[in-house]
Amino acid sequence: MPKPQRPPRTFKPLPTATVTLDKIVGGGQAMGTLTDGDDNGRKIFVWGGLPGETVEVQITKKRSHLAEGVVSNVIEASKDRVEARDPDSFLSTSPWQIMDIKTELHYKAALIEEAFELHDIVLPNAIEVYSDGNDYEYRNKVEFSWYWNNETNRLDLSFFRRGTHGKIPVDGTSLADPAINEAGRAIRNLFNKKKISGYDLKTLLIRTNELGDVIAQCYVKKADFAPLSEEELKSLPIAGFEVIFSNPKSPASVITERLQQWGDTALTDTISGVDFTYATEGFFQINLPVYEQSLLDIRKWVAADLPVVDLYSGVGTIGLTVTENPVTLVELNPSAVGEMRRNIESLGRTNATAVLAASEQALDYITGDATIIVDPPRAGLHQDVVTRLLAEKPERIIYLSCNPVTQARDIALLAAGYGIESHRGYNFFPHTPHIEHLVVLTRLATA
Repeated sequence: MPKPQRPPRTFKPLPTATVTLDKIVGGGQAMGTLTDGDDNGRKIFVWGGLPGETVEVQITKKRSHLAEGVVSNVIEASKDRVEARDPDSFLSTSPWQIMDIKTELHYKAALIEEAFELHDIVLPNAIEVYSDGNDYEYRNKVEFSWYWNNETNRLDLSFFRRGTHGKIPVDGTSLADPAINEAGRAIRNLFNKKKISGYDLKTLLIRTNELGDVIAQCYVKKADFAPLSEEELKSLPIAGFEVIFSNPKSPASVITERLQQWGDTALTDTISGVDFTYATEGFFQINLPVYEQSLLDIRKWVAADLPVVDLYSGVGTIGLTVTENPVTLVELNPSAVGEMRRNIESLGRTNATAVLAASEQALDYITGDATIIVDPPRAGLHQDVVTRLLAEKPERIIYLSCNPVTQARDIALLAAGYGIESHRGYNFFPHTPHIEHLVVLTRLATA
């Protein structure tokens, strides 16, 4: 019996406003000021606009003192505006596609400077943001959602529309390695041929490595989802495939049960001459060439005669590549530590130790006779880690951050005993507002 179709959803039209935008702010939006009626003087943070532009904005959220919105029409464009390569979906994946890479690097350097100035820190050198020039087709991992067309009963790949719960059907994304988009379309076409309903599907995670091997994971909402046949799987441009039941009550693609596994289910990449094997769903860097440059820069600051402690170490790609010295790698995520231990064993690194713990619960590993490397999440360092560093006074702290705002906060605290020796930004995620920033701290002579 055919499954009953849901009636089309109707949405209340979003209010609009005309705004002149002033500046790019830390979250990546452009900021302006509303001037109409009760909203007069309210700040609005806008996706899809550039400083100096006059735009029409759909207001997606309004709070007591601020609003958020998305540009629906450009009335007066900035000279820096360029055509987005993904005009329908760029706001979902990479809202800075509307500027060229030179302008993007300028804004990222300015945001780093602003983050440190908020804490009265003047960085000692001009702020450089490294980019390898490959600002499209750089992603080795993409997670698609699914779009179900009630009129045609067909599936499409999709992304969520920024600021709403709606979805945008896509054929892929220009940020991804082309092999990812090819695999996504092939899986979509197969599912349409099999008449699989979008109501049974959650997400599609596709990952590739530098050799071009592609593995896909389909997260589904039904524990009795029918497996694909050997013939169907061999028809796809992939080396491995998994069907994973994911609790439909969870908004994320969590693994509840692996229902089907075919072919390879792990990938291998070489980073700075070191081979790493990792699970498809595991933590691994998205843009390897730029990441490798950051590792080369870190390596220059690792003392040749001291052990290394790598906190927030993920699968160990920093500690296991930047030094041959004894290294202790501390990580909270059990899956990442499992992958780290397998890599340590395969590399024969008898002088490397993996520690499953939160960094703030592994303070004994922070000692004055080691080089300390930290790569924390966006929240930055735990206060107990900062306190321990100031107490133990290691000669050098190497701090790689995905959030210059919390990095600047932490370095302001560490300034009681440390000075900034070097710093550099990295464009790990071109056409997005995300910034990586490396700061090398050296113990002050008076500390």
